[in-house]
Amino acid sequence: MKNARHFCWLIARRTLFVSPKSDNDSASSQGTSVLGLPPQSDEVSLYVHWPYCLRRCSYCNFNKYIPRSVNHSAMTECLQKETETLLKLSQVSRVTSVFFGGGTPSLAQPATIAAVLETVSQHAQLTEGAEVTLEVNPTPAGMSKLKDFIQAGINRLSIGVQSLNNEDLKVLGRDHSSQHALHTISEARRLCPGRVSVDVMFGRPGQSVASWETELEELLAVCDDHVSLYQLTVERSTQLFKQIQRGELTVPGEDITAVMYRTAREVLEKQGFRQYEVSNFAKDGAVCEHNVGYWRAQQYIGVGPGAHGRFVPVSAGSVQREARTQTMAPDMWMSEVQKSGHATRRQIPLSHLALLEEVLVMGLRMTDGITHQHWKMFSPSDDLHGVLGQCGVVQELKRRGLLILDDRGLRCSWEGLALLDGMLPTLLLQLGTYVHSQGHQGNGESTAPCHREGQQRR
Repeated sequence: MKNARHFCWLIARRTLFVSPKSDNDSASSQGTSVLGLPPQSDEVSLYVHWPYCLRRCSYCNFNKYIPRSVNHSAMTECLQKETETLLKLSQVSRVTSVFFGGGTPSLAQPATIAAVLETVSQHAQLTEGAEVTLEVNPTPAGMSKLKDFIQAGINRLSIGVQSLNNEDLKVLGRDHSSQHALHTISEARRLCPGRVSVDVMFGRPGQSVASWETELEELLAVCDDHVSLYQLTVERSTQLFKQIQRGELTVPGEDITAVMYRTAREVLEKQGFRQYEVSNFAKDGAVCEHNVGYWRAQQYIGVGPGAHGRFVPVSAGSVQREARTQTMAPDMWMSEVQKSGHATRRQIPLSHLALLEEVLVMGLRMTDGITHQHWKMFSPSDDLHGVLGQCGVVQELKRRGLLILDDRGLRCSWEGLALLDGMLPTLLLQLGTYVHSQGHQGNGESTAPCHREGQQRR
């Protein structure tokens, strides 16, 4: 469906509602004082990956497949089985949000959604009112099943509009028109009022600042309370990359896309949308709680081909959070799940430093940043002032008004948020230097966060 990265993404250009425990309880039961584990490890969010699409967009290099046919029964059974296995492995008592992403999960059968949610309820408490999101491709076929998905347990819809320009949609290889998108938004708002998100992409081939502003205003006239903005990223292995290399298409330069981003933020603010993360804007508090869990470095389980997870495998005797990746190819994934109950291909224990890197990188994406209290949950002995406050470069970023470190915590200014990817290398270097100097690196590898909204962008 799509593959646009957040405007400001990974390191160096690279829904959990917490029920707090006391520091003593969490330290004794989960080893918090040693490993920096947060005190909410009895809760987790769940990401479920549906890998299939009807076609591949010109910019897409994600883990998705265009099959001749889909064995829905086998896929459903395996999603249920892996969900059960990993929930038991984590020994969590509550699942606070579920996100069905892809791929094109609106191609799945509503019965599959209902079956996975039933499995969750059988092995953990699905929190009352928990956010359950489905990514939707705005085609007539996708729209026709929205009511059935709501009846299956979905209560939030994320619609991959990308553009309201039909020529641009063709260039991007999308299989919907602007009219399809508008009809889908209207139906989604009728079925799920106040819980509909729309995705829109900027930096598209031939796009101007003026046309982008006009398009965004048109979209805001019909959308609900949540908008996600994504800058088109041209990946080397894609058809779009080849077209640009051959000179058939051109994309706006960085200076133009920076203006587009600033313009969008201003337009959204005027329309009553509050920016709460680099790429995400909400009215009436309609934030995506599932994604907030990612940005706050909370536990999540990834189910399905190529899904990623971050959780403590308690039943395996571990007290250390692991980064887990599931087997990518669907047929191989199903075979491994049928044989072993899950298809985890890669698992890496996260060191103390790796965990703090994720807290820093993901937390600074949010406009509220990282509070001192939140940082202390992961590193009780090292406060933000001590880790970063004495760094000369950090002090210079503060002086320039890009970074704020005060009694509330650490966060970017309005101007700094747009430049976050340029500041992260310095912050990470200082964090690593400090942690190593304190001698508590811990075991495990340092790994960069690897998810986008939901987890995998459409």
